[in-house]
Amino acid sequence: MKTVENNKDYEALIAQGKPILLDFYADWCGPCQALLPTVEKLSKEYEGNIEIQKVNVDNNQELASKFGVRNIPALFFIKDAEIVDKAIGVQPETVLREKLDSLLN
Repeated sequence: MKTVENNKDYEALIAQGKPILLDFYADWCGPCQALLPTVEKLSKEYEGNIEIQKVNVDNNQELASKFGVRNIPALFFIKDAEIVDKAIGVQPETVLREKLDSLLN
């Protein structure tokens, strides 16, 4: 799973035109680490259809601020460069799958 390191990476990601799931996290965040295996699994399953990438809030405060991230993990579902859905905190795989599938429709 790729990591968005800066705004340039984010702009390049948006330019691809694919649906996106951005996972805002931190290495010290227990719930983030608990969610990571699920997000990585989904990243492999949806590869080619949805770009699933993570953003470390400690290393990329500018992007976290742009998205208004206050709590982590924070998941943003983006389609046509617009945030269409979001989820805060650890989410069950079924919920994430539902949100991802709705990005494809």
